[in-house]
Amino acid sequence: MSQIDTPVIRMKADLDEMFETVGMQLHKTKDAMQNFDKDLARDVIQREKRVNSQELQIDRAAENFIALFNPVAIDLRFVLAVLKINSNLERIGDIAEGISKYIVESSSSLNEDVLEESNIMPMYDAALMMLYDVKQSFEKEDTVIARKVFKTDEYLDHINLEAIAILSTLIKKNPAIAEDALYAISIIRKLERIGDQVKNIAEEIIFYLEAKVLKHKGDMKRD
Repeated sequence: MSQIDTPVIRMKADLDEMFETVGMQLHKTKDAMQNFDKDLARDVIQREKRVNSQELQIDRAAENFIALFNPVAIDLRFVLAVLKINSNLERIGDIAEGISKYIVESSSSLNEDVLEESNIMPMYDAALMMLYDVKQSFEKEDTVIARKVFKTDEYLDHINLEAIAILSTLIKKNPAIAEDALYAISIIRKLERIGDQVKNIAEEIIFYLEAKVLKHKGDMKRD
């Protein structure tokens, strides 16, 4: 193992932990909304400090790596990918915290018809699957897995585009749910943004790995 391999392995482990933390935050946010569990939502808000701390730790490690090793080619692509993925994950954590704050501040759960017709829960499931896929892609260095998220992101985009029309129809039938419908649209947009962040992660992984694979076809040594 070369001198440069040790910090690379450590950064991979730290980023894997960041994936785990953010994934758990999103999962808890989903459960908190589904069950109107304010305590669980408060836990998400409290643990956002952990996400921020991990982001800072990874950023510092990446910056130190650049300063110490002046990386080029594959190593530079790796550390730049780490920095960008780390930032995307932190933003996902911020979005989960924002949804949790809505749950804590709400006096009641979302209207059942609004929750069902808006497809918020399927959006959560899709976003969680996307996050799992990019995590697996990064760990296994597999761009095929990373590419899976693009189709799922289109699904989230579709729900977002259809949401206003669907919820407007519900409001016409029952004006009393208007406030819940507006909240639902806000949550849908947040979940769609999570999809965008995960798609960005997939793109970073693909750039890093495919550049590496192309180079390794001609030279199996580290650049």
